Amino acid sequence: MNGTTAPKDTPVVGFIGLGDQGLPMARAVAEAGLPLRVWARRPTSLESLAGTPHEAADSIEDLAAACDVVALCVGTDDDVERLVAQMLPHLRRGAVVVNHGTGLPATAIRLSEQCAAQQVAVLDAPVSGGRPAAEAKRLTCMVGGPDAAFEQCRPVFEAFSAHVVHLGQAGAGQTAKLFNNALLMLNQRSIADIVAVAAELDLDLGSLVDVLKLGSAASAALSLLNTMVRTDNVEHLSKVEALDMELFDQAMRDAGIDAGEVTDRGLSGARGLPTLLTRLNG
Repeated sequence: MNGTTAPKDTPVVGFIGLGDQGLPMARAVAEAGLPLRVWARRPTSLESLAGTPHEAADSIEDLAAACDVVALCVGTDDDVERLVAQMLPHLRRGAVVVNHGTGLPATAIRLSEQCAAQQVAVLDAPVSGGRPAAEAKRLTCMVGGPDAAFEQCRPVFEAFSAHVVHLGQAGAGQTAKLFNNALLMLNQRSIADIVAVAAELDLDLGSLVDVLKLGSAASAALSLLNTMVRTDNVEHLSKVEALDMELFDQAMRDAGIDAGEVTDRGLSGARGLPTLLTRLNG
């Protein structure tokens, strides 16, 4: 498929990871007028980009060689490190690798050091908001890494984000995302505590939560219930949240901080999410 026509100084953006959140992010990049290159293990994954200006690379090595910025939206730090190791010999000097996934600050620092030797910059830029915010181009992008690389990638981030915040050097974006996720799970645990007490009374729990969303008790954790967090996906989301909470705990341990109490309560909020939703839905 034909790429877009753009000014010569416009970065060519590569994208790997056309999943639930990555797909609308990649579309947004192309819709912003940035030349988009993509690669996927399964060619069928590219069918979702039908109608979106892009070029498909035959291999990850070809993608790396053709791009100024390569964005990764994949599952784990292990996936990111494997992909970066495969791309690094082929990346241009001055290129930037961006990790939009959630991971450890220590991994972001290690990747940054490895790539710097090849004059390639790395940004950790996890996003918050999920697929609905990605589709609405209203994600929050939390970025760690060198100032120059951040400015180079700002047009990419602004294509799919309502808020783009540069928090500091390598690892700062991941640290912010882990605190964001931890607080969400702590709030979920607090909601579960309140609902458990309310269940002892003759109250319509669904209506109670609806009115709490309208008052000073309102929070993202409340607003997600029965909207983005649903009976058909709550078990999966519960497991993903628990993994994120474990990442938070590992990051704090790496920093020499004992956050055990926060971790335990956050894990309780994550693992108790299916029970909370079941209780609200009667």
